[in-house]
Amino acid sequence: MFRMHAFNKLLAGWFLFIGLLIACRMYITRELLFIFLVWNLFLAWIPFYVSALLQHFKQKRRVSYLLLITWLLFFPNSLYLITDLIHVGRGSDFPRWFDATLIFSAAVLGLLMAFISLYRVEQFLQTKTKQHVVHALMILILFLGSFGVYLGRFLRWNSWDVLHQPHRLFVSIGERILYPGEYWYTWGITAMFTVLFYLIYFSAKKLPGYLNRAKQDIE
Repeated sequence: MFRMHAFNKLLAGWFLFIGLLIACRMYITRELLFIFLVWNLFLAWIPFYVSALLQHFKQKRRVSYLLLITWLLFFPNSLYLITDLIHVGRGSDFPRWFDATLIFSAAVLGLLMAFISLYRVEQFLQTKTKQHVVHALMILILFLGSFGVYLGRFLRWNSWDVLHQPHRLFVSIGERILYPGEYWYTWGITAMFTVLFYLIYFSAKKLPGYLNRAKQDIE
């Protein structure tokens, strides 16, 4: 992982690029069809910001664990953007290649923020427990995040419903936990996303080493 101030500049570039694509599309079509990406990206930014606060307050136990819970609650929003690809080609005659580029860019940005924040959380947990426990927790977090993506995309729940409609949300979740055989679709999708996000995250962590090795091979 490279230094965060450099990443923040890159992050600003991503936001600017996506913003320009949205503005261009709105200007040409006079439609607000993809303006929802602005809100989705904001929601994806929240866990990224909270994870930075977690690093800042890591010495304050109560505050750090409250931030960790808040981060976990909003973490699925970063992963969720990948499911917005279903909107490519919907509701407009605008070129699909443009919409695909726009939504794919938003999905990549969401995953970048998701995995940077996850890496920060991993570093925090490494100060609290053993490495093999941390690795298991990373898999659990990705599983919970994937389940959150399912809840958001297919059941249309969001992070705010923990406060607005907690009873209905917990009943919906509880049914799927108590009767998993009746909700195989839920757990199949959750498992699929868990494997996908696991592969992406741990591949990204290994990438610097692979690049250094490739550079050495060239030299």
